[in-house]
Amino acid sequence: MTKLLITGAAGGVGQAFLKELAQTDLEIVATDIREPADLPEIARYRILDVTTDRVGAVIEEERPDVIVHLASIVTPSATSTREIEYLVDVEGTQAVIDGAIRSGVKRLVVTSSGAAYGYHADNPVPLREEDGLRGNKEFAYSYHKRLVEKALSKARDEAPELEQVVLRVGTVLGSGMDNQITSLFHKPRLLGIAGSDSAFVFIWTQDLARILLRAATEAPAGIYNVAGDGALSLQQLGEVLRKPVLKLPSWLLKFVLGVAKPLRLSRYGPEQVRFLQYRPVLANDRLKSEFGYTPEKTSAEVFEHWRVSVGL
Repeated sequence: MTKLLITGAAGGVGQAFLKELAQTDLEIVATDIREPADLPEIARYRILDVTTDRVGAVIEEERPDVIVHLASIVTPSATSTREIEYLVDVEGTQAVIDGAIRSGVKRLVVTSSGAAYGYHADNPVPLREEDGLRGNKEFAYSYHKRLVEKALSKARDEAPELEQVVLRVGTVLGSGMDNQITSLFHKPRLLGIAGSDSAFVFIWTQDLARILLRAATEAPAGIYNVAGDGALSLQQLGEVLRKPVLKLPSWLLKFVLGVAKPLRLSRYGPEQVRFLQYRPVLANDRLKSEFGYTPEKTSAEVFEHWRVSVGL
């Protein structure tokens, strides 16, 4: 497997992956709607919007051995809509799957998410790969990843010749990273829900880049949770950041968000309470034992690395 095509190469994970690939002898085609800021010499850029009908044509023209599909909307912009996010996350992934099958691609690596398990009170702790995918409809990203995995499952049945490596990734943190998760940690106090101590699991950007390289080249096909060892409760995060933790009754926060969102005082509605209550905690046993990679940084070390990098 010598030719690799990447979608979403200009994003934060894509850039980390390209940096990891720079030391290899693979032929790299980096695609995105804009050129990656740091494109290594071994990589060639092609513009590609996964929401257009160009996906299959580009795959057919390039004929890669492996596709690493990173294109996704993790943190929507203020102007984003659920329809746009569905086009990228679900229909874009389906176009990549269809193009890969038609063009005889050998392996497809897809970054799914721990969010595909959904935010539920009865989630096992920790969640393992055989647990059900119940991504909540009220959370676009969670539900879309659930639909993506349904499409991947169908492809495994109908086109077993296309090897799949599906990575259910926890919260990704690296130097200077800024997204809707990290915004929680910049607040004067950390917000939680009374009676809930749902924990965070993190994966270091560089660990994820190494995992993607292994997934593309030598790891066995399969489905793997991706997270560093351990987890951090909200109380532990508060202690690390030296910030108080404010825990509100769920009914009160739902009421406040229910009022604030229609008035455009918050971009989040009452459904966001489940996100704070029932975050998926991922077991990484299979990543270490079957996939063959042990993350260099634990969840606690990833968070500390990020904290220092942003000066908190």
